[in-house]
Amino acid sequence: MTKGSNKLTYDNKIILAPMVRVGTLPMRLLALDYGADIVYSEELIDWKFLRTIRRVNDVLGTVDYIDRSDGTVVFRTCAKEKEKVVVQLGTCDSERALQVAKLIENDIAGIDINMGCPKEFSLKGGMGAALLRQPEKAKAILSTLVQNVKVPITCKIRVLSNVDDTVSLVKELVSTGIAAIAVHGRTKDERPQHPNRNDTLRRIAESTSVPVIANGGSREIEKYADIKKFRDECGCSSVMIARTAQGNCSIFRRQGQKELDTVIIEYLKYAVDYDNSPSNTKYCIQNMLKELQETPKGKKFLECQTLEQIW
Repeated sequence: MTKGSNKLTYDNKIILAPMVRVGTLPMRLLALDYGADIVYSEELIDWKFLRTIRRVNDVLGTVDYIDRSDGTVVFRTCAKEKEKVVVQLGTCDSERALQVAKLIENDIAGIDINMGCPKEFSLKGGMGAALLRQPEKAKAILSTLVQNVKVPITCKIRVLSNVDDTVSLVKELVSTGIAAIAVHGRTKDERPQHPNRNDTLRRIAESTSVPVIANGGSREIEKYADIKKFRDECGCSSVMIARTAQGNCSIFRRQGQKELDTVIIEYLKYAVDYDNSPSNTKYCIQNMLKELQETPKGKKFLECQTLEQIW
């Protein structure tokens, strides 16, 4: 079992999924405000983390991991999310993963290993979904972390094309002592337009004693009540939400979603308060606006280059 007594658990939780360029500090804090129980960082690559230096930022009230080579912020966190934030790590090497884990374990609530990303960058580097084809390497990474790190360790995978093979893989990964496993109900070759394999998720949940986090249901989740419906359909302990939350983070709000303009304003407050990069802030708002980018207001927004202009 994972060493230490960290309180983070994965039963009956609603979780902000790891999303590249979206899961930065402003979005994570906003998700927590709206009711998310756990928030994941965007995937962060091990070698990039190992290039950082940890700095306490007294001005912002944050802990920053700064890239020594160019001064950019690789990861920024704060006390408000410390007991709720999980860093998702992209790695193919147990020793590098452990070095990163020891570097950050006192600033976070958990570490997740990305074993599901189908992007070419991850696959070529032996990371993400490439680990689904190398279960022994995947187990070595998880075992190393579980045995040496004081926060809970989890992983996020995609289903395989064969249900029985997926169940067998999950059992192998769970045998390392991980605290939970998140499963996206599509294969690495399937895309959002393909149906999520909820029946496979149910089989997985029935086969293991650790919490299974259902992912891939954004097409089915349009309002808060749909979250429980999706969880029940999959028979899983918890639900992880990506695309729906990317579009309107107030999906986590039990009382119902807020107007998009309100969500954007509340997001911007965090972006300004925590000095989020203008390019990242703009990217996140573009994902909220979607087709509204073609409206006069949207086109005006696209011309913005600084946080001041965006605000």
